[in-house]
Amino acid sequence: MPNRIDQKFEELKSQNKKALITYIAAGDGGYDLTEQAVLAMEKNGADIVEIGVPFSDPIAEGPVIQAASLRAIRDYHTTLKGVFELVKKLRTQTDMPLLLMLYANTIFRTGTDYFFEKCREVGIDGVIVPDLPFEEHDEFQDAAERNQIYNISLVTPASTGRIAKIASQAQGFLYCVSSVGVTGMRDNFDTDFDAFFSEIANASNIPYCVGFGIRDGKTAHRMSTYCDGVIVGSAIVNKIGEHGQQAVPEIAALCQELRAGLDQA
Repeated sequence: MPNRIDQKFEELKSQNKKALITYIAAGDGGYDLTEQAVLAMEKNGADIVEIGVPFSDPIAEGPVIQAASLRAIRDYHTTLKGVFELVKKLRTQTDMPLLLMLYANTIFRTGTDYFFEKCREVGIDGVIVPDLPFEEHDEFQDAAERNQIYNISLVTPASTGRIAKIASQAQGFLYCVSSVGVTGMRDNFDTDFDAFFSEIANASNIPYCVGFGIRDGKTAHRMSTYCDGVIVGSAIVNKIGEHGQQAVPEIAALCQELRAGLDQA
């Protein structure tokens, strides 16, 4: 059975559209709020959703997502088991590609084989493990492939010279980090995008999407000119930090703005 990620990018290509990939921290505001937000994001233009598994030490994250992880763990007692139950419930309502973004220790602690079997069982299509170096991706690769789960690879501006090697083994899409550093909304980017994406374009045989720093329709449109889609996390998560249980309409409106930016000629 084809992976939903591949199917989605083929569909978008046929429509000459760019992908909108959004992120939400599971359990921030409670599982019900996460469920409502995921469905609202799909309804308002998101093509793929990354569901973040809260972690006590999210080293790749900036203050917005760090705060969301803390709220999810401290205030709502979010667990991986609960996240799997959330995904299982979502799968009765949507067939969109769903990814888990989590740290390697969570997988090791759970048991690699069990983790990926559970991903397949509930309907996860891919995982993003930001603290797993490419040179160590074999730690998970066999278990992921046995269960038809894509292990999404990341490249950063610091990956120069290694991009071709990483891209040659990438699955689903290549996650291109816009800037060196942690996640978060940015006013300015200091990366030479022409050089960065030129190297990626020459190396990648699969779609590549850019994340870290995209906050609105304007930045989404600007960044989409370099790649096949954009990834938006902190700007979404910030809506929950600001609006709590009333965040879903705000998230929906932001997705509409992002979608309009991507679809702008």
